[in-house]
Amino acid sequence: MSLLNNFFEILYGAAANTFIAVGSFVGITLLLFGYINYRTEGQLVKTIEERKKLQVVFGALLGLTPGCGGAIMVMPLYLLGKVSFGAVVATLIATMGDAAFVIIVHSPKVFLYISVISFIIAVVTGYFIDFFNIGINLVEKISSKEELKRLNKAFEDEPTDIELNAKKANKHKYSMEGIFYIFRHNQGYKLFWILAVLGFILGIMDLMQIDLDNAFPIKNLRFIGALGTFFSVIYTIISKKIIKDDNIGETESKLESLKETLVHNAGETAFVISWIFMAFLFYEISIELLGGEKVLIDFMNKSGFIVVMVAVLIGLIPGCGPQIVLATLYVAGAIPFSALIANAICNDGDALFPLLAINKKSAMWATLYSLIPAVAAGGIFYLLGY
Repeated sequence: MSLLNNFFEILYGAAANTFIAVGSFVGITLLLFGYINYRTEGQLVKTIEERKKLQVVFGALLGLTPGCGGAIMVMPLYLLGKVSFGAVVATLIATMGDAAFVIIVHSPKVFLYISVISFIIAVVTGYFIDFFNIGINLVEKISSKEELKRLNKAFEDEPTDIELNAKKANKHKYSMEGIFYIFRHNQGYKLFWILAVLGFILGIMDLMQIDLDNAFPIKNLRFIGALGTFFSVIYTIISKKIIKDDNIGETESKLESLKETLVHNAGETAFVISWIFMAFLFYEISIELLGGEKVLIDFMNKSGFIVVMVAVLIGLIPGCGPQIVLATLYVAGAIPFSALIANAICNDGDALFPLLAINKKSAMWATLYSLIPAVAAGGIFYLLGY
């Protein structure tokens, strides 16, 4: 059967598997971490400001939290002169962004290994940078209260999503953007979580090897998975989160309201699911074109250290989307652990965007200092056969 004739079968299978086998578990996990962040109200951020000597350690810990929220919150602190450049680099090295959720669902043990390795490398690199005063002149020193107010205003000008909600609901009520916004904040996020819970139940049943197509009088329950994936793609498009899925304003909103936590975690989960779906679809089509899963895996294995370097280059791309694709390929068995750990160390998720917006020089050097340990770690694990 040709690829064209088989395409819709591949599309349906990838969509159903994305939501049932991975996406719904990502949603529940992300919701749990989102609720923890909401309850703690950013206490770790306050601690990192006050404990100067432990800023690198606390920055790495914030980076380790799955998703991009913890790492994003450190960036303004650096630009305001409240944390060191070493703390920033440690945070970026430790963070794996939304790709972390894919690994957590696949294997908590692998995620633990990555977290331990990334944390050690992040802390050592961070303290090395601070000890030699590297990057000390990248950001202009704040010389007055007026300068501090000006820099603070740069971040305060980015409204939280709660503030945007009120403005858009009143001003753009009948525009397409306003309709989409109101839908997401009223019906959309509720529908998403209903589908996520149903998908999670089906995912548990699937793990228990229950035939989802014949277990109940209602046949073909996998349709719920496909529906969940396609709804996630639509939700991502109307949320305008195709490239990145989180920013400072949204991170702050999630700490202020439980509803905002649910709304934004729905958007973030839909974003992750959309990229996982694209990765699964790419993987299945590649297998179809190459003539089997074994052919693809053999091709990757024969590529040797090149795969690790490609993973590093992907990690240099700001945003979580490409990193989710790479993590999904690891889950599918297409790339080795050495490539995954190299990518995890040098990928910054969405956390690099605030630095790029305010101080491109800092962003460039922070990326460089995470690139070096990423190549080294990837090379070591490759030589060890992982």
